Amino acid sequence: MGELFRSEEMTLAQLFLQSESAYCCVSELGEIGMVQFRDLNPDVNVFQRKFVNEVRRCEEMDRKLRFVEKEIKKANIRVVDTGENPEVPLPRDMIDLEATFEKLENELKEINTNQEALKKNFLELTELKHILRRTQQFFDETVWSVEETSALIDIIPIVAFCLLYFSGRELFVAGVIGRERMSTFERMLWRVCRGNVFLRQADIEEPLEDPATGDHVHKSVFIIFFQGDQLKNRVKKICEGFRASLYPCPETSQERKEMAAGVNTRIDDLQMVLNQTEDHRQRVLQAAAKTVRVWFIKVRKMKAIYHTLNLCNIDVTQKCLIAEIWCPMSDLDSIQFALRRGTEKSGSTVPSILNRMQTQQTPPTYNKTNKFTSGFQSIVDAYGISNYREINPAPYTIITFPFLFAVMFGDLGHGVLMTCAALYLVLRESRLIAQKYDNEMFNMVFAGRYIILLMGIFSVYTGIIYNDCFSKSFNVFGSGWSVRPMFGVGGNWTSKTLEDNRVLQLDPAVPKVFNGPYPIGIDPIWNIATNKLTFLNSFKMKMSIILGVIHMTFGVTLSLFNHLYFNKPLNIFLGFIPEIIFMVSLFGYLVLLIFYKWLAYDAENSKEAPSLLITFINMCLFSYNDPTNKPFYTGQIVIQCLLVIIAIACVPCMLIVKTLIMRSEFLHSNPCETCLRPHGDNLHSCQWVTRLQWTFHSFNFADVAVHQAIHTIEYCLGCISNTASYLRLWALSLAHAQLSEVLWSMVMHMGLASRNFGGFFALSIIFAFFATLTVFILLIMEGLSAFLHALRLHWVEFQNKFYTGQGFKFMPFTFDSILEGKFED
Repeated sequence: MGELFRSEEMTLAQLFLQSESAYCCVSELGEIGMVQFRDLNPDVNVFQRKFVNEVRRCEEMDRKLRFVEKEIKKANIRVVDTGENPEVPLPRDMIDLEATFEKLENELKEINTNQEALKKNFLELTELKHILRRTQQFFDETVWSVEETSALIDIIPIVAFCLLYFSGRELFVAGVIGRERMSTFERMLWRVCRGNVFLRQADIEEPLEDPATGDHVHKSVFIIFFQGDQLKNRVKKICEGFRASLYPCPETSQERKEMAAGVNTRIDDLQMVLNQTEDHRQRVLQAAAKTVRVWFIKVRKMKAIYHTLNLCNIDVTQKCLIAEIWCPMSDLDSIQFALRRGTEKSGSTVPSILNRMQTQQTPPTYNKTNKFTSGFQSIVDAYGISNYREINPAPYTIITFPFLFAVMFGDLGHGVLMTCAALYLVLRESRLIAQKYDNEMFNMVFAGRYIILLMGIFSVYTGIIYNDCFSKSFNVFGSGWSVRPMFGVGGNWTSKTLEDNRVLQLDPAVPKVFNGPYPIGIDPIWNIATNKLTFLNSFKMKMSIILGVIHMTFGVTLSLFNHLYFNKPLNIFLGFIPEIIFMVSLFGYLVLLIFYKWLAYDAENSKEAPSLLITFINMCLFSYNDPTNKPFYTGQIVIQCLLVIIAIACVPCMLIVKTLIMRSEFLHSNPCETCLRPHGDNLHSCQWVTRLQWTFHSFNFADVAVHQAIHTIEYCLGCISNTASYLRLWALSLAHAQLSEVLWSMVMHMGLASRNFGGFFALSIIFAFFATLTVFILLIMEGLSAFLHALRLHWVEFQNKFYTGQGFKFMPFTFDSILEGKFED
């Protein structure tokens, strides 16, 4: 088989990189993304490796760039993303980048500090302006009404306050407090001062900007009158506790007007300075926004390179770095070319050396994919990464997965809606990829757009087979059933028969009542038949068994290709052959009986057809004394007994014979001491002896017997349970059809039943409700349910026949994740 059906052939290679060219060579390897580096220093602490200082410098530059990016987003400036893939900076360029980022960070921090100080000063002046304006209004009022004073504070006689005010003593304070704290502040004043203060307050209409957070807050101006220094201290402590800002307020009207004029002048000057500062900050951030993504890519590429160099060993001369890599055999030429480019870019005269190594280690699994196959490969990998070079189920899953989904989801109308949604994602994929959405749910759906497209197309196909569109059937070719012959010769219907019976049964034995099957799919007359479910359940149940047995048999057949590829004849003769015989003898025979019953019994003798379920149970129990269940054909008892005996005989072949032969082979291949002694100083001979000794000590008969017993029991019982598990195809198809029918009859039918002009508006509203329920219940919820069940059928019922799934994925060193903005560490 080609590489499409197996993982890529991998090799372990050793790289010898000169110190001056190692950085550029690793950079070029990251651009092509075809090699996976092994850690040759697993026992060395991360902070003790050679390039840890360079990694830290890259992390510091990344931190500064994140600060700049945060400031850009705070200013609502769009980061320019041209999709450019900049080249990796050379090591000597790191100093220039560090200086650039240091200067930019310091400049932004200085601007932010100055701007915060200016905004704080501006806030204080604005609050003082409102205090002066409000206090002037308070003092200008001749009579203070009771409604404008606090209901919680005792009203001290106005005459007394007037006398205190004109005495020239400092008997009031003014300030600003958050509007949400005002009521609590008022209660506290009343309780602590025992009602011996007089409070006036007014809200500031426009919100004020907090210089620390940038949020807009609502505040209120207040003025408090009191008597004596003791109350004055209490009032100031309460103001301090409630974070109220107190400001000096002149006592005379003329002084307040002069101060207000000065404050307004300072506010105008400060506003001008703030505007200039903000303009300068915007210019700096806009310039940074044009290049910050390129800077991020450069820095993170450098960090990735130095992190990879830390995985290498350094030879004793300190002039060469030694690395070990896994890479595909087919890409060796591309890797060599990349190494030559890196050597030329660094200016080194000594070429890098790529040396293939012989190893007994299991290589990683690498399945090449494209935008179409990647989604299906992800479905397979989610269960487990395939072992190295074993059969890859993904190519078959491309067809079987959407088909089994459609068997459960089959509806022409729903399939068309799903296909249209997937086509939108497929046709606009370039634009959607460029927009880089952050919505995780959308990205998950978009990644599976081709899976959804095929599921929709197959659902349209199965909807045509079921002749089901929103629970209704299409009568395109005319039904094969006719009522008229029932009133003629051979029939016994009359007008009185129609009047006396609500339900009548057509007799296909009457000539011309049944004129042959519908050309495509199920006859539309079944949509109005009362025994519709009985017919469809029988059809879909048998179809589920047929599809399940074919699917599992195909999975067992694929195991043969694994055994042939890995040269395991014992697994073929005592594994694959007994397994396929066991499957075909029992369940393959059941499928043949289903087809035989369909072909051998027509409308005239269908009542005489024996039950498949009873026949199969009697076959397994060797019970043939039931007179009510006649045989299908002559010699059925002999053939069925023979098939069951053959199936039972396959069990000890898998369970006992294979285990005994494995033990016999081990005993005959047990090497003597002379054979185990290496000849000469040949390294290959020593390696062979080590491997042979490991094989000798690793064989344990008890472990092998238990493992084989588990595998045999699991397979035999699994054939029964897995076959029954495929009945979910029938169950979910029935559930989907019934939900669709309920939704039509309970919702859409109400709108179509109205005959008057107002029914148009009612139909519009009901159709919107019907469409919403169709999308959310039948497309999304039922679609997700069918998807999960199809996933289960592939992971358990299909893949366990041939798929081990215990490998580890090939993780090449690549810059793709950095370009996509997914780089984290």
